[in-house]
Amino acid sequence: MSQASEDYDTPILPGGAPSDYERYLNTVELLELQKTPDERVHRDELLFQVVHQSSELWLKLATSEVEEAVLLTEQGEVAEAARVLRRPLRCMRFVTDQLDMLEELSPWEYQEIRKVLGHGSGFDSPGWKTLRAALPRLGQAFHARRREAGLSVEELYVQRRDHEALYRLAESLIELDEWCQQWRVRHYRVVARVIGDGVVGTQGTPVEVLGRLVQTVVFPELWEVRNELTARSKAETG
Repeated sequence: MSQASEDYDTPILPGGAPSDYERYLNTVELLELQKTPDERVHRDELLFQVVHQSSELWLKLATSEVEEAVLLTEQGEVAEAARVLRRPLRCMRFVTDQLDMLEELSPWEYQEIRKVLGHGSGFDSPGWKTLRAALPRLGQAFHARRREAGLSVEELYVQRRDHEALYRLAESLIELDEWCQQWRVRHYRVVARVIGDGVVGTQGTPVEVLGRLVQTVVFPELWEVRNELTARSKAETG
């Protein structure tokens, strides 16, 4: 069939959906993952499910890109690893920003939704769990390349013009760590705003525990080096 006579309205991919767009993206199945209006105890269940389900997709992508950055770093392709990490950074921005939607929930009306969550908790998020497992491996790969270059973390920053790719990777790691921390802060504030900060969550964990977790970082040595650089500069100029 010539291009001029090809029927672009007829899907050619396998499946039963009416268009190739729907078949490729599995939109029929995707849009059936949320409760129907008759199944919802409150209309805001749709908002609640969409925010959390889309978060899981962004976290899945973030984890995939972090794992790719690990492989690239292990193979010595440090500059490419730093470039790839721009993607999970965007993912974390999206995941953090969409928490704003949860503030559209009425604190009292949300209590109806909370009754049907069972023991469901953000602590059980598979996307967050897999991302947290991937990040330490990224740090290990980075430090292996740094040691291979014969550098301490401090010297990498002092000599960063001679090791630009490795420096960029280090900064990508700390930026990713920072966004994970910002997500924790934002998540805690949203939970506190919706259900309060002095109550127990659906999994039996006090909300205040979330508040204590906001200081968690994955790459403490990259944060500590800032203190070392400030002390070094003070000693050299003093």
